[in-house]
Amino acid sequence: MASNRAATDQKVVTRFAPSPTGFLHIGGARTALFNWLFSRHHGGKALLRIEDTDRKRSTQEAIDAILDGLDWLGLDYDEDPTFQSRQANRHAEVAQILLDNGHAYRCYATPEELEAMRAEQRANKQPMRYDGRWRDRDPSEASEGASFAVRLKTPTDGETAIEDLVQGPVTVRNEEIDDYIILRADGTPTYMLAAVVDDHDMGCTHIIRGDDHLNNAFRQLPIYRAMDAIEGGWSDPTYAHIPLIHGSDGTKLSKRHGALGVEAYRDDMGILPEALFNYLLRLGWGHGDREEITRDEAIELFSLDGVGKSPSRFDIKKLENLNGHYIREADDARLAKMVAGKLGDDADIALLEQAMPVMKTRAKNIDELVDGAGFLFAKIPLTMTDKAAKLLTDDGKALLSAISNRLKAENSWTIEALEATTKALAEELELGFGKLAQPMRAALTGTTTSPGIFDVLVLLGRDEALARIDAQAVSPSQD
Repeated sequence: MASNRAATDQKVVTRFAPSPTGFLHIGGARTALFNWLFSRHHGGKALLRIEDTDRKRSTQEAIDAILDGLDWLGLDYDEDPTFQSRQANRHAEVAQILLDNGHAYRCYATPEELEAMRAEQRANKQPMRYDGRWRDRDPSEASEGASFAVRLKTPTDGETAIEDLVQGPVTVRNEEIDDYIILRADGTPTYMLAAVVDDHDMGCTHIIRGDDHLNNAFRQLPIYRAMDAIEGGWSDPTYAHIPLIHGSDGTKLSKRHGALGVEAYRDDMGILPEALFNYLLRLGWGHGDREEITRDEAIELFSLDGVGKSPSRFDIKKLENLNGHYIREADDARLAKMVAGKLGDDADIALLEQAMPVMKTRAKNIDELVDGAGFLFAKIPLTMTDKAAKLLTDDGKALLSAISNRLKAENSWTIEALEATTKALAEELELGFGKLAQPMRAALTGTTTSPGIFDVLVLLGRDEALARIDAQAVSPSQD
């Protein structure tokens, strides 16, 4: 019997095999990441296979979204993607080899016969599985020209054991695995056959995937072992089945928890790729108390020993907090370009880059930077939020007039000089500094939240800042 291969026995080859029937789900992205890190850690190969055999549901749009999402996360592959649909002849060839060597057989059971079989099993509360009715029958018993499917002849006694690198030892009695179809009546291969043939032909040594595929391993291993007995060289892969991701409340992950495509985290939620990379890495894998881990460190540290056996919980707030960390660490020019892309053609990238050090200190996503940068490009008269408008009372406007007169006399338009001048005015008026800063912020930004008021004055520049203050300090009746 073939045995599992350890990571050190030969060059590691992993594969990520998404189905292009929708976006790159966050769970799939983590599976891709773990495969990529495992191969990179061992100096092996990371491969990508697009499992597009469902021609009705697979779309080019979904393929593009998957490739784009993987590229955005920085997951590169060592060969061009393999498309499963293009290997159908090879899959059929292996089915024929199994058939010719007695490891598979033709099943002529009609859909009506199979449904009657299942109905009887339901009535008797028996396990729902194929009863092997054509396993030992001569094909000559079938009607001439009758259609047939090809079923794998699975072991009927004993048990199959897997030493899973995440789940540990797992054993299943062979009698629990029925003779399943590997080639449909129309000649198309089933997933079970196609996945095994592709994994073998791609040289995959390690199959790292969600634990919802654990049962599939016990159905797929008989194909490896039958082909190994026929041809040799079909050694069992090493399996690692990763627990699925749950929502923060412990239930199955759904859209209400944030179960979106990777592109939604990028485009709609303003998450940086390094933040999602780090978050997915820590979602079910750990290395001590480390939270922030760079890409290079992840490659160095990653091992399947650190993957837990329990489902991990997805927490949007934790992702946003981590994203805030990476925004603060990010290059200002890069952030400015991203913000400008969302603001449109009128955005001044140079001004955004100048503003970024003070804008990014509290932002948790790119959209917050976009919102925070809006005041830089606002036109007089500014649109006021309700809270800002309430600060521009007659008393507030009077204070703005005093502020304007004092700032117009200021020769040095720097943070230090403006702060000294404004605070001196507050002392003269016997007011707390906040009493001046609040109407100033409203007049300058149209909001009650912004970077520091002196940063705002400097970023807007002398002429624009004074024009905005004067626009609120003098009412239309005073023009």
